[in-house]
Amino acid sequence: MQLIEIGNEHLNVTVSPLGSEMQSIVTSDGQSWLWDGDPAFWAGRSPVLFPMVGKAPDDHISIAGQRFPMGQHGFARRSTFELAEQGADFCRFELESSLSSRTVYPFDFTLSLEHRLVGRAVQVTAEVHNGGHSVMPFGIGFHPAFAWPLPGSAGQSHSVVLDNGHAPALVRLSGGLVKPEKLASPFVEGRLVLDHELFASDAMLFPEGAGAGLRYGTDSKAIHFTWENLPNLALWSKPGAPFICLEPWHGTAAEVGGSDDLAERPYGEVLGPGSSGLYRFKAELIG
Repeated sequence: MQLIEIGNEHLNVTVSPLGSEMQSIVTSDGQSWLWDGDPAFWAGRSPVLFPMVGKAPDDHISIAGQRFPMGQHGFARRSTFELAEQGADFCRFELESSLSSRTVYPFDFTLSLEHRLVGRAVQVTAEVHNGGHSVMPFGIGFHPAFAWPLPGSAGQSHSVVLDNGHAPALVRLSGGLVKPEKLASPFVEGRLVLDHELFASDAMLFPEGAGAGLRYGTDSKAIHFTWENLPNLALWSKPGAPFICLEPWHGTAAEVGGSDDLAERPYGEVLGPGSSGLYRFKAELIG
C-alpha cells in the first residue's frame, strides 16, 4: 500500500493505510527512532489495538450471550483504513464498521486515527464513536515499538523512568491471558533499568499506578512518552530483539480462568449510543 508521508523541520513520519500504522520516525539528521518491523523478531511497528487488547479465552469473545471469534489485539491492526484528511504535518485515517466487521463485532463504530507532528514530537490520537443504538463495550490501546538501543546509543544502558516516580505492581501473562496475582514492582523510585531477561516471561503489565508519562532512553538521548485516557501500561520486547514497546491501554487481556464476555474484561471501556471517546499518546524525541 502507498504510504502517507508527513513532515516538519524536525521529523519525517510515514503511515500505512493498513491499520493506520506508523511505519517510521526519522529525524532531520537521518536517524530512525521507530522499530523497522523486521519479521525475524516481530513484523509490527506501531499497531492500534481495537476492539480489544490482548487475547480472549480460546480466541473467542462473548457479547450479550453470543460468541464471536476474535484474534489477539482485535482486527483494526489488520484492516485497511480510508484516508480522511491530510496536511503537511498530519494525516487522519478512518475505519468504519462493515458487514464483515459486524460478523465478529456486532456494533456500528468509527475508529479515527490521527498522526500529527508537534515540534520534535509525534502525537497519535484515536477517536472511537458509537454510531449505534446500544451500549458498545471495547478495549483500545497503542503498541508503538521504539529502537533499543536508540540511534547512536549502542552499548549504553537504557532505562524507563516513570514521571510520577512510583513503583506500580506488576502482573504477568500466561498463554496471553492476565494472571491476577500482583507481583513486586521492578521499578525502584520510578526507575527500571532495562534488560532483555525482563521479557523472558513475555510482557510486563502494570494495570494501575504507572501514571501518564515516562522517559525511555539514556542520560543523553531519550523519548518522553505521555498518554491520555489510558490507565494501563505494558512494556514488551522479545529477548534479544532490538526494540521495546511502550504500550498504554484502556482494557487488558481477559484473566486466566475469567469470563470471555467483552464487557467484563478488566479496565474495559464502554460507550453509550452516539457517544465518542478520545485516547492519545505523544512521543517527544530528546537529544
